[in-house]
Amino acid sequence: MRLLNLRPYGAAGMLALVAVLVVGIACTSEATTVTPARATWTTGYFQAELYGRAIEELGYEVEAPTDLGNPFFYQSVADGDVDFWANGWFPLHNTYRDTFEEDASIAGLVAASGALQGYLVDKASADEYGITSIEDFKRDEVKEAFDSNGDGLADMVACPPGWGCELVIEHHLDAYDLRDHVNSIKAGYEASMADAVARYNAGEPIFFYTWTPNWTVNALVPGEDVVWIEVPFPDLPEDQADLEDATVIEGITGCVNDPCAMGWPGNDINVVANNQFLEDNPDIARLFDVMSVPLADIFAQNALMAEGENSAEDIARHVDEWIAENQATYDSWIQQAEDA
Repeated sequence: MRLLNLRPYGAAGMLALVAVLVVGIACTSEATTVTPARATWTTGYFQAELYGRAIEELGYEVEAPTDLGNPFFYQSVADGDVDFWANGWFPLHNTYRDTFEEDASIAGLVAASGALQGYLVDKASADEYGITSIEDFKRDEVKEAFDSNGDGLADMVACPPGWGCELVIEHHLDAYDLRDHVNSIKAGYEASMADAVARYNAGEPIFFYTWTPNWTVNALVPGEDVVWIEVPFPDLPEDQADLEDATVIEGITGCVNDPCAMGWPGNDINVVANNQFLEDNPDIARLFDVMSVPLADIFAQNALMAEGENSAEDIARHVDEWIAENQATYDSWIQQAEDA
């Protein structure tokens, strides 16, 4: 090792150099810690773990993710309280753009446009009552069949408060004049859907909203167990209104019609990150730019979670297995990030 001769700098110079070194070490230590967030829906846990693992591969210390609802995340990432998440859904989350866009950005594409959303009913009830549209829930015999608590309204598993889908469902209830016909269940989604699956297995009618990728479409297969039903016409909240033409989608397996008037446009799943964090860590910014996960792989992992492999250890193992099966792709991400 070659030693630096400090004598020519004198005492004052040496003190200044030491101060610079101390500050540099402190800044380096601070920059190596990454604070991720994670969505409150379990179908996003796999992506969160995989992205955290890749950042660790670059030499950073990654804290355990903080589970946040949408409004809290977008405010937190703008404020710099968290650095990123891999659970942004756009255009569904357009309503939060005013909150985050000044100080944070959509920084990467996790999965492109295959993330679907819509309304489903069990196929047996759809056949029996001729249900093809959410409009059919205005019919008395349909409401009665799907009324599990005797309040005269059809019960639909919806989304918890604060989720982006809750805002759209509420908009739809007004747009299609369904307030006097449908009761939207806003309790915890996982528990509500587990109850719906149990009722389906007991031969009872079920009506629910879901998205893909999600374990629900593994437990209740569209076209076999359930069918996607349509909306009478496109109608979205103002921040998504320019996408109404994109709500009619061709080739949807298990829909009552093709093309299918689903009422929701296809979504991209995105990384959203704090701008200063991206600027300070160009290797991570490049990683976000090159990483993506096939939707089929997310489906497969979500199915494992639905079958009981849903602990933190299970999810970490799923990521280990995915990396091993996609090692060349994973290594190329790391190399491209390091080159940045």
